[in-house]
Amino acid sequence: MKIAVAGSTGMVGRKLVALATAQGHEVVGLARSTGYDLLAPVGLEEALAGVDAVVDVTQGPALDEKEATEFFVTVAENLGKAASAAGVGRTVVLSIVGVDRSPDYGYYVAKLAQEEATRATAPGPLVVRATQFHEFPGQMLEWNRDGDVVRIVDVPTQPVSTDEVVALLLEAATGQVDGDVDLAGPQVERLVDLVERVVARTGERVRVEAVPAPASMAGGSMVPGPGALRRGPDWDTWFAAR
Repeated sequence: MKIAVAGSTGMVGRKLVALATAQGHEVVGLARSTGYDLLAPVGLEEALAGVDAVVDVTQGPALDEKEATEFFVTVAENLGKAASAAGVGRTVVLSIVGVDRSPDYGYYVAKLAQEEATRATAPGPLVVRATQFHEFPGQMLEWNRDGDVVRIVDVPTQPVSTDEVVALLLEAATGQVDGDVDLAGPQVERLVDLVERVVARTGERVRVEAVPAPASMAGGSMVPGPGALRRGPDWDTWFAAR
């Protein structure tokens, strides 16, 4: 198959390109560094000529709801229209578990708008929602550090391996998945606890302080429902293997 990956230079995009290539697929990388500005439709239809499936794993440049929404909707519409014109058969977009249950968190509102724009404009749309990646606690530690204190929202989460996310995205792109799907790891955790475990194991000299989260997230919107796929190792097993 010929598969286009939008956001091919990001963490998920790089892994997806590598896995698809290893399985013998032809991959078209769509990112600024490969010559494509997804916020502008110029050249996208030509890039998608002969492509069987498009996978959108782009990341928004900001957490602000308005900025993120404008980015995601614009990219989704540009990709969708170009893919339709090029005769692409299937479009897969990576989203986040809970975006439909978190109206009080702007970035999730933006991701939901991305899903809707993809369904409205893209050929053969399919949405893969994943929980937070196993890397997320370490990222939160870096993003929220303030001197010797790191402030972390107190929320339940069920983190998943990015390798499992990438594998499912490729299954969806190649037609092995029929319909939208949620993906999570095997175990529910508290995000604050995970960050504390990162600190303890790496010797970071910071104090982890729990702070209030949006009500929907504090109430469990980031945790998947009973119909979600559960794959891969739990967080402790993943972290120990790093």
